[in-house]
Amino acid sequence: MDSLIAFAITLALITLISIRYRISPFFTLIGGSVLFGLLAGLTLDATLLGIITGVGKVFSAFGIIILCGAVIAKLLQEQHQIEEIVADIRQRVQNPPVIAGVSGYVLAVPITCCITAYIMLNPIIDSLEKDQKKRNILLYLTAVGAIISYALVYPTPVVIPLFDAFSGGISPLVFDAITIPLSLVALAGILLFFQWCGNRMPAGKTETPFASAYSSIPAGVRSTAGLVHWRAWAPFIAIVVSVPLALFIFHLSQMSMINFIMLIGAVTALVLAPQHARSPGLSQGAKHAGIIIFDICGAGALGFVIVQSGFAQAALGQLTIFIPIILVPFLLAALIETAQGSRVVTAVITAEVLAGSAVVGAIHPVPLILLISAGSCVVSYVTDPFFWLVQRTTGDDVGTVVKNYTLPVALVGIFLFIVAVGMEYVVFR
Repeated sequence: MDSLIAFAITLALITLISIRYRISPFFTLIGGSVLFGLLAGLTLDATLLGIITGVGKVFSAFGIIILCGAVIAKLLQEQHQIEEIVADIRQRVQNPPVIAGVSGYVLAVPITCCITAYIMLNPIIDSLEKDQKKRNILLYLTAVGAIISYALVYPTPVVIPLFDAFSGGISPLVFDAITIPLSLVALAGILLFFQWCGNRMPAGKTETPFASAYSSIPAGVRSTAGLVHWRAWAPFIAIVVSVPLALFIFHLSQMSMINFIMLIGAVTALVLAPQHARSPGLSQGAKHAGIIIFDICGAGALGFVIVQSGFAQAALGQLTIFIPIILVPFLLAALIETAQGSRVVTAVITAEVLAGSAVVGAIHPVPLILLISAGSCVVSYVTDPFFWLVQRTTGDDVGTVVKNYTLPVALVGIFLFIVAVGMEYVVFR
């Protein structure tokens, strides 16, 4: 069977199963790998070997990074240090919508999972506003803020596979010097979008206390005016400080560097954590990391089998006949994201499919990465597990979640697409 047709059938079935049964993405992606391999003409043995290789490649690339991020997150949670971080932000930013968006944005990167950041911030954001509708707006802003940094800032599991595949020797610091300001502009635009839409947003300084979430923190570590909870921020500070050490002292490669700095962050969190928090933080972090890692490994399996089938050369060659080459990475990422709902999975599969293709040579690395990130944002709907998490935590109907979650994330994707095209034709040509 033609590989493009096999790809379309596989994505359609993954979408159907994801919507109907809501089972673990790992199993749908592994099943999709077997189906695609057989439809594309590979033997069962070659397909299974491709799956094993793909799983191994992704696990070796992400295992340490995600485990460290999950352990940091759980250790902070055990010690109520997420509340302390939000309290520190709240001292300097008095506007609740900005607090919500910035908190999601800040935590999603070092924790290496936007959904985990949202779950951890949920009870704290709940306590910032008593009115349910206004509180829900804060939760939407937290979710969108987390997605923005997660899709754009190195190092996250979305950006790492794209950067490794397409960076062409660009420094991660140079990349972030472009994407961090861009992501902050996107976040500011989303805040304005919510205000423009007439949502009942909390305005100005709020006097609402942190209620149950903050009251559970021991009095000795609660926020004091002018002070910062340095122990809560220490793992993130250690990660940032270790970047120049990795690059300029130890001269590590990009992949070695990201594993090195995440290990430094996790070790810092472990050393500073009291004994009563260390053991549950480790065990819960490992459990949570396992779920994330295996889902991503399923994406690696499907991506490797797709590449092994010759899809990149055959199908992408056909696509570029009908559409401009600059649209290919954007549309491919949007298609994969629609099918299975995970931005990390989208990044892993798209990187595998496009690596070595004519698309890579035709588009500058920075716009290329932005195009894929944009495609991963445009359809965040029923296959997206984050969509259903936001729906459950806000209690809103599906239409309201589409308006306040799917649409803002889509606008971020459209904004990134426009910026990427502008960069390609104005800046890099």
